[in-house]
Amino acid sequence: MIEQHFLENTIGVFKNYKTLAEKSFAQLSSDADFHYAPDSESNSIAVIIKHMSGNMISRWTDFLTTDGEKPTRNRDAEFVEKKESKEQLITAWDKGYEVFFNTLNSLTTADLMKTVTIRGEGLTVMQAITRQTAHYSYHVGQIVFLAKHIKTSNWNSLSIPKNKSNDHLKGSYLDNLK
Repeated sequence: MIEQHFLENTIGVFKNYKTLAEKSFAQLSSDADFHYAPDSESNSIAVIIKHMSGNMISRWTDFLTTDGEKPTRNRDAEFVEKKESKEQLITAWDKGYEVFFNTLNSLTTADLMKTVTIRGEGLTVMQAITRQTAHYSYHVGQIVFLAKHIKTSNWNSLSIPKNKSNDHLKGSYLDNLK
């Protein structure tokens, strides 16, 4: 039972992070926004999208039976700016998530303690999922931060806006405590 809850919760968490990134994409008004990097050592949203997609396709294709670092993956190329259009980037994003969610949805509770290999390292399926939760949430945070930086005062908050906590709480559980 706890294993099924873990799988369902994990899928929900990944869907939430995907939605956060996509709500950030929707606020960007040009292809150039996707390629903005604050400095030469930073990644643009485009690069992060390509990296996440490449990682998802590599890690989650034949997940239970092959090493998660596929020989066909060119990780270094994911970090090269090529000025792809927003549509091309969203297509790559969707392809990565399709592979990822198809695999996650195919897993059973019996799979969670099986051993998979990533870059030659043996991990349980549960460990691999947890590792990817940290990895993908890290990059989604970068996407949201960059999009907010690009949009500045035109940013529509994805959570409770700054200095609006009390407005959010009005009519909520605090009123029921009175």
